[in-house]
Amino acid sequence: MNCDIAIIGGGPVGSALALALQDSPFRVCLLEACASASTDARALALSYGSRLLLERLGIWHRLADVSAISTIHISQKQSFGRAVLRAQEMNVADLGYVLPYPTLQNALTGALHACVKGVTGVYGANVISLAGDADHAVIKYRQGTMEHTLHARLAVVADGGRLLAEQYPPQIHDYGQSALITHVTSSARSPGTAFERFTPQGPIALLPYKDGYEIVWTAPHQRIQEMLVWDDATFLSELHAHFGDRVGEFLTAGTRSSYPLGLKRAQDLSPMPHTVLLGNAAQTMHPVAGQGFNLGLRDAWDLAQQILDTQAATLGDAAMLAAYRSRRQLDREAGIRFTDTLVRLFSNDLPVIGAARAASLSMLDCLPFAKRFVAKRMMFGANG
Repeated sequence: MNCDIAIIGGGPVGSALALALQDSPFRVCLLEACASASTDARALALSYGSRLLLERLGIWHRLADVSAISTIHISQKQSFGRAVLRAQEMNVADLGYVLPYPTLQNALTGALHACVKGVTGVYGANVISLAGDADHAVIKYRQGTMEHTLHARLAVVADGGRLLAEQYPPQIHDYGQSALITHVTSSARSPGTAFERFTPQGPIALLPYKDGYEIVWTAPHQRIQEMLVWDDATFLSELHAHFGDRVGEFLTAGTRSSYPLGLKRAQDLSPMPHTVLLGNAAQTMHPVAGQGFNLGLRDAWDLAQQILDTQAATLGDAAMLAAYRSRRQLDREAGIRFTDTLVRLFSNDLPVIGAARAASLSMLDCLPFAKRFVAKRMMFGANG
């Protein structure tokens, strides 16, 4: 079996790339290991810029369970410093949106199933090897009991980075933190307002969703494990003590789960000929400021534009891949630095640094041009 472009991984980023190429002159094959609908419990924070991209892909109208973020309140625990970003001050409808991961994944998969031209989806396909030759990539995958070989001019690895991690180890930094996620309700909900609160243990985010908030609470690994076994009353009480009174008393909590946090970045976006890494295979970041998926979606959009600007004979060659790396370098590096700096700067209780952080937040709140700069970066990335 041969194709022009093989996308390994049918998650949101890989699926978005496939949709962006559905009417192109290229033959696209999407290989996804999972054959059933997603059950991932995490909530996604989409930027306004990601909404615009999803509209262009014809996906936005398919998303039903979406809550808008019109205001972002940023603060530091036990400090006077705070800043507030508002959509109306940025001349946009909303700053961002919150929705369950399965809602987006299933909408993208449904749109791909409806494609009648250019994209072939192969589900239940477990890729077992990838190699780059002089003029194409060779992919071997197993579907059921059968093993298949696929030749492609360009192989796009969007599987989260598992396939090539051993052969091409990424740079990894462990923040020593895990994230606890759950849904809570409160007595004084502020509809449309997201809260990002920095604490010495790590940031905590409250993302407005339906009748309450999706919580992303970061803390050292051992502390998170202790929090997972608290009863609901203890959890809600500790959450109130940690976050404060801004949304009143916390009333209910849903099922809690956790995952470890770290910075993982591929040392080369094209580690072998006719191959490129995308989304979490290229970089996995701390969830602070909700930048990870939005950066991955911009990766997919820019790669699609690079492909559409390329002749079939040069698809996946060294010049094309170099052009894509150059196209993504500023946005990728700025996004990684932004989240990494926030975590390192705010996850400590040093008095001098704490006072400087508080002053910085207050200055940000008082300087409209600075707020517009930060909001624009969060919504659209470094490339605007």
